[in-house]
This record gives sequence, structure tokens and C-alpha cells, in this order.
Amino acid sequence: MPTSREALAQRIEQKDRLFEAALQHVPFDGWSRRTLMHAARDVGIDSATARRLFPNGGDGLLAWLTPWLDRQTEARLATMDLSGMKIRRRIATIVRTRLEILGPHREALRRAIAAGIMPGNLAASGRGLWAVVDRMWTQAGDPKGDAGTSRYTRRALLAGVYLSTLLFWLDDKSEDSRDSWAFLDRRIEDVMRIGQLRGRVESLFQGLPFRRPGRAAG
Repeated sequence: MPTSREALAQRIEQKDRLFEAALQHVPFDGWSRRTLMHAARDVGIDSATARRLFPNGGDGLLAWLTPWLDRQTEARLATMDLSGMKIRRRIATIVRTRLEILGPHREALRRAIAAGIMPGNLAASGRGLWAVVDRMWTQAGDPKGDAGTSRYTRRALLAGVYLSTLLFWLDDKSEDSRDSWAFLDRRIEDVMRIGQLRGRVESLFQGLPFRRPGRAAG
């Protein structure tokens, strides 16, 4: 009898297999129950089991995209030595790794983005993006106070870098997406300059005496 941890691992593995098969059908049938049933047939899972694994059908498949991508990214990063890289190179490597995993599935990702920007999904999409950049900073080592920026600011800046690079990459026709990686490097350089400028400005004001505005004498 498998332990609860083993049962959970088996369930995740089964959902991942079903999800990866579904990615091939999303460009044609969207994030739908029809896609789920096609995927179940492809991997030899009966329809009842598929519905039990993804009771919300296409919405459940779409919600599985981020955790699936997180696990795939973690597995690839585990084969790399990020510790020997400067922080900007670590961030670039993590962003690039996520996009390279998605490389064969650009149309499925376009449909995911289209679903995410629907009015009823915007709040959840924003929370999801924040969770992703928080995870990326954790993977990169999350240097406290790096370039004079706060934890919140670092994540907000990375969200802009990640989202703009993703949108650029979706339509990139260059060989091996080299234009996207150059775009990513430029965006990171811009962010680093912003952080350094903010750090210098803040240092100018440290230790300066400030008075609360008082009532004018009269």
C-alpha cells in the first residue's frame, strides 16, 4: 500500500502525463474538456479517471500549467551551477529556461494568456505572476538589498522583465530565439541601472536632518 506521499507523487506524475498530452491539442481545441478527453485517449487513461484528475476540465488543465512549468524548470536548474553566476546571469538563465521549456507549446501559451486577461481572471493571473517571480528570485538566491532595491521592488521589476520578454518571445522568429535572449539581457541591464540609481539616491539622503513641517511663527 503506497504511503500518502507516494500516492501524491503518483497522482502528480499521472496529471503531468495527461497535461503534456493535452498541450498537443490546446492549439486546436483550446483549454477545454474536449482537449482533456483527447489527451486521456492519447495516454491510455479512461475518461472517468481523467475527469477525476481534472474535475474542472479545461480550467483545471490551465491551472496546472504553472505548477507543471515550475517542476520542469526546477529539474533543469538542478543540472546547472547557478552559484557561480552573477545575479543578473542567474535571473536571465531562469527566465530563459522557463521559456525554452515552453518553446514547443507557444500556441497553447497564447491561448493561456488570452484566457488569463479575461476580466474575471485578471486578479488570479496577477497573483499567479507574482508567485512565479517570487519563486524565480528564490531560485536565484534572492540577495537581500541587492542594488539598493527592496524585496517587493525586486519582484515588481522582475515581473516586468519576465512578462515583456515572454510577449516578445512569443512572436520571435529569430534562430534559436536569439533576439529574445538579447532582449532579455537588455531588460535586465535596464533594471539593474534603475536599482543602482535608486540606491545612490537613497544613500544621498541617509543621515540628513529632516524636520517635520511646523506652523509658521507669527
